[in-house]
Amino acid sequence: MATGAVPASFTGLKSRENGLGFAKSLEFVRVSNTQRVKFGRRMVSVIRNSNPGQETVELQPASEGSPLLVPRQKYCESVHKTIRRKTRTVMVGNVALGSEHPIRIQTMTTSDTKDVAGTVEQVMRIADKGADLVRITVQGKKEADACYDIKNTLVQKNYNIPLVADIHFAPSVALRVAECFDKIRVNPGNFADRRAQFEQLEYTEEEYQNELEHIEKVFTPLVEKCKKYGRAMRIGTNHGSLSDRIMSYYGDSPRGMVESAFEFARICRKLDFHNFVFSMKASNPVIMVEAYRLLVAEMYVQGWDYPLHLGVTEAGEGEDGRMKSAIGIGTLLQDGLGDTIRVSLTEPPEEEIDPCRRLANLGTRAAELQQGVEPFEEKHRRYFDFQRRTGQLPQQKEGEEVDYRGVLHRDGSVLMSVSLDQLKTPELLYRALAAKLVVGMPFKDLATVDSILLRELPPVEDKDARLALKRLIDISMGVITPFSEQLTKPLPNAMVLVTLKELSSGAHKLLPEGTRLIVSVRGDEPKEELEILKNIDATMILHDLPHTERKIGRVHAARRLFEYLSENSLGFPVIHHIQFPTGIHRDDLVIGAGSNAGALLVDGLGDGVLLEAPDQDFEFLRNTSFNLLQGCRMRNTKTEYVSCPSCGRTLFDLQEISAEIREKTSHLPGVSIAIMGCIVNGPGEMADADFGYVGGAPGKIDLYVGKTVVQRGIAMENATDALIQLIKDHGRWVDPPAEE
Repeated sequence: MATGAVPASFTGLKSRENGLGFAKSLEFVRVSNTQRVKFGRRMVSVIRNSNPGQETVELQPASEGSPLLVPRQKYCESVHKTIRRKTRTVMVGNVALGSEHPIRIQTMTTSDTKDVAGTVEQVMRIADKGADLVRITVQGKKEADACYDIKNTLVQKNYNIPLVADIHFAPSVALRVAECFDKIRVNPGNFADRRAQFEQLEYTEEEYQNELEHIEKVFTPLVEKCKKYGRAMRIGTNHGSLSDRIMSYYGDSPRGMVESAFEFARICRKLDFHNFVFSMKASNPVIMVEAYRLLVAEMYVQGWDYPLHLGVTEAGEGEDGRMKSAIGIGTLLQDGLGDTIRVSLTEPPEEEIDPCRRLANLGTRAAELQQGVEPFEEKHRRYFDFQRRTGQLPQQKEGEEVDYRGVLHRDGSVLMSVSLDQLKTPELLYRALAAKLVVGMPFKDLATVDSILLRELPPVEDKDARLALKRLIDISMGVITPFSEQLTKPLPNAMVLVTLKELSSGAHKLLPEGTRLIVSVRGDEPKEELEILKNIDATMILHDLPHTERKIGRVHAARRLFEYLSENSLGFPVIHHIQFPTGIHRDDLVIGAGSNAGALLVDGLGDGVLLEAPDQDFEFLRNTSFNLLQGCRMRNTKTEYVSCPSCGRTLFDLQEISAEIREKTSHLPGVSIAIMGCIVNGPGEMADADFGYVGGAPGKIDLYVGKTVVQRGIAMENATDALIQLIKDHGRWVDPPAEE
């Protein structure tokens, strides 16, 4: 008898002819007597679905060899090319959201909503920058009253940009503002529930049902008002503000985020209201991606077609914030998911529009070209729960003169392209690679580049340049050079970059026996060409698809390559090698790296990055590479910040305080600090942070350790020092390194 398991929220099981059995557990319904049917050329296990969506769900082992079967749920239109997910159209004022319309871009004001003139001025600047929507925080009756004046003033000035009210804890305020704003954002975790206490509560079925009835009673008047006035709604779950009820059943998890939103969506549907969108935001891009995928997979099962608002909340500022947003939003856009996006930055709101537009353009272009590869069957990628495929790190071989074990890092590697010019000043090169210098000699440090690519070797007679390379090789930094260079100007102990063509022709046999090989692979080659990989001992693979390829999708080509490697039990480490064109804008480079390499690393596919851009600053490329790995929750080389973008609720100058805290704490790798303007989303919004600096009242700061407040009401002028002392008290502080 076969056994299967489906999420408890999968409501369409039939218990007719095939005699399905039910046994409810925390998250799953167990199913007996699953049927084996022919599906294409394969026999698969299926369960029948009574919902109007897809008729069957294919089951697969929960893990290799497991007798437990789980649904292989569809989460996008195609895993081998970008096809935009079909959705209904949702009208927000005069702006249409959905798959038949452009990807809309939006931001949020940071002014005090009661300051009508200041808020109007900010909305106008945002609209002039090209935003399609703007959100305004509405926390109380005074702010709701101001919204009427804001709307009327904007109309008088010929600004008709749709306005969105951001609501937390205030159903009565939502009812009032629904009469003048175009869209209401509700947070399912705190609209009708009390603020989560993070207590391990046990709920009986009756208690759980009573709370659901309470939500319906509180939420129904808003739904009916939105229907009456033709308003739109966003059901926007935040990872950090799930209710105790949800967490008691699902934990602080992506599955809980989806169920939290579905509780409200079911009420909307019951009342025949469909003018709404979903969002699943988290400050951790890996969790954010997983939550959106689960949401869409459930919508496919249910036959729902509501649009998606994408965003990584509390992303931060500068390149860090852009990178986190690119990883989360870009990953989903590559799969055709997302109809409106917001890049949350700790910067003035109008500064969010440009990176937002660049991301939207990337997603639009991928969908219009349907970038991808030829269809392939994908069996090994775990796209609903993060599980890293770890490549086999280099092992030392008998007879080798140098130590190759450090050419890659176990938590994720950074490779850099180095020029002959850089070799002319060895000490500057060592510093650029972030090596420590002791009397002029390089040593590896926490954030030192692991290996370098040298496209051209120095002449054999250039003793100084070759000595500089020897010193790098001696500290276990890999030096990679093309096959033709190593043949004509051999460098002792260099690793040699070869193509599949050079391997299949046998040309690599001209190299001395034992030479370390690095193989460059596009990912879209015929399988016959990839077969040569089974017969060689490669130290790593560089996945390198030229940027001139418009129709081939880098993400899809890499997925195909990883599928081939897994299918054939080939454990080579894979480095994402991305070459950018000359003249690329810095934001496009960050967004391109996050969307292309990040989309794979969040699925655990890949062991590092090599970013090349001919005219970009070396330090910028190195920092971007390390930011990418840290954003994908791999290698941690600096302090991690969870920093909210500010809004009308913010109780201090977030940009100024954020800069001050970063200046004093940026040297603490492995430590995560949340800097929050207020606590509206609950301490859970800092779920990833070790320490929290949170506005508690005007001029006063509360300090947190994890989710627990440990000091309240600290005067702002003393709060940064108090935070540093708190970090010291918990043994996480080190003094900044002395300048050399």
